[in-house]
Amino acid sequence: MRQGVVLPETPRQRRDREGLEEDMRSIDLRGKPLPIRPRLFRPSADAYLVATRGPLPYMLRLREIERATEEHEVRLRAEWHALAVECQSESEFERRWVATAKAASFDEVNDLIDRHNRYYPAESGLPMDPHTRTFALVAGQDYRRRPLEATWALELFPADLAAATAR
Repeated sequence: MRQGVVLPETPRQRRDREGLEEDMRSIDLRGKPLPIRPRLFRPSADAYLVATRGPLPYMLRLREIERATEEHEVRLRAEWHALAVECQSESEFERRWVATAKAASFDEVNDLIDRHNRYYPAESGLPMDPHTRTFALVAGQDYRRRPLEATWALELFPADLAAATAR
């Protein structure tokens, strides 16, 4: 209970005090207000990791899904137009286009979509809604992607000869 007792200064405390006094003499901002450095972001651990190691796996996977989907769209559009030029009747175009859409293979992109749907919540740290026991929405939508199928191709490019020749 050393209340009111002042201990003698140790050599280490003296060195620290002298170093602090030297720092105070050499600082340019002494006696001036410190400049304000506004931050437009909240520092977080995952932002730091992304900055140091590059994009996270789910980011790379999403980019690959979008690239592969766009390639399928371009290929299907070209086939849609070519088939419209070849066909003479609406029924022939519809029959051949539906067969073409059903024969299309989307296995690679569907594998990426399946992995995205399975691993995205863990990789992105997506919070769960305790009331519904589902994951929170991302930008107001469900994070899960719909696999590409013949129905997707037929929605994008309908089996309509007039629409295929008009575009």
